[in-house]
Amino acid sequence: MGSENGTVADRLAELGITLPPVAAAAGSYVPTVRSGSYVYTSGQLPFADGKLVATGKVGAEVSPEDAKAVARQAGLNLLAAIDAEVGLDNVVRVVKVVGFVASAEGFTGQPGVVNGVSDLLAEVLGEAGRHARSAVGVAELPLGAPVEVEAIVEVR
Repeated sequence: MGSENGTVADRLAELGITLPPVAAAAGSYVPTVRSGSYVYTSGQLPFADGKLVATGKVGAEVSPEDAKAVARQAGLNLLAAIDAEVGLDNVVRVVKVVGFVASAEGFTGQPGVVNGVSDLLAEVLGEAGRHARSAVGVAELPLGAPVEVEAIVEVR
């Protein structure tokens, strides 16, 4: 895709963002699968330096504001997985993002939490980062993570 100012790597540098290493699969799956012009990612948890940046349910142990930052971290892992598969400059469009939010009973702010990843994708990829999305509240996520995100991305 490339931003107006150069490559996606240039844009990441402007934003002061360093992509993390791709998280190793924690089960019988791979981080990404390319099929034709699309890359499908596995669910990405908010790992940094090999551990979750937070655990717990949003609306209880994790505040909505903190959860938005946690979602951003999961988004960085999402970008790293896509970059490893095809290179971010080959992204034509982020088509769909699904965000899962481990939610305390009565918490209904899932869209605001998942904005953490949506905002990141738009910052890094510009118009190509704007996408269709679902933000879903769930009872539990792997390892007690508050957020998990996945995406479908059109690539060249």
